Amino acid sequence: MTHGMYHYLSQAWKKPDEKVLRERMIQWRSENAVEKVEKPLRLDRARALGYKAKKGFIILRVRVQRGGRRRQREGVKGRKSTKTTIRKTLKMNYQWVAEIRAARKYPTLEVLNSYNVGKDGLHYFFEVIMVDPSKPEIKSDRTTSWISSEKNRKRAERGLTSAAKKSRGLRSKSPNMKVRPSLRSWNRQGK
Repeated sequence: MTHGMYHYLSQAWKKPDEKVLRERMIQWRSENAVEKVEKPLRLDRARALGYKAKKGFIILRVRVQRGGRRRQREGVKGRKSTKTTIRKTLKMNYQWVAEIRAARKYPTLEVLNSYNVGKDGLHYFFEVIMVDPSKPEIKSDRTTSWISSEKNRKRAERGLTSAAKKSRGLRSKSPNMKVRPSLRSWNRQGK
């Protein structure tokens, strides 16, 4: 049986060339945390998530630091330095964090979706698909016109993207799992 190009692209990404990926990440680390790229690195994944090579679609590569949420407290004197680190477990996954950072960098664009392109010892790298809802090419296309609606404003910040819904525990509709409407709302209600 013959396969198409996208099948072989996805197979290649299951076991990527480590040397090439390492060289790419060295270059990515020297660039900005949110970098606009010309075209998607994983074309098969981008197309599956709704990307089209037309006006109004923009790809951003976002670098997110790994390793929990360790933050130094500023201006603390006369104490052990080891006791001044704030360690908190963030209930958001890194992909959702990357989407929010991309959305804040480009406030006129909306986050459509995102996918992983690599990780090293310090960072995760994601490519975020952004859409300009004001473009006539987006408004006239019946598959993408829904994002121009007012109710889809600030999707990433409101937790409406796919990665955010996964992080909020909204993938399953089982009545036995007490996570709907979301994990955070249950915490707010004190349950």
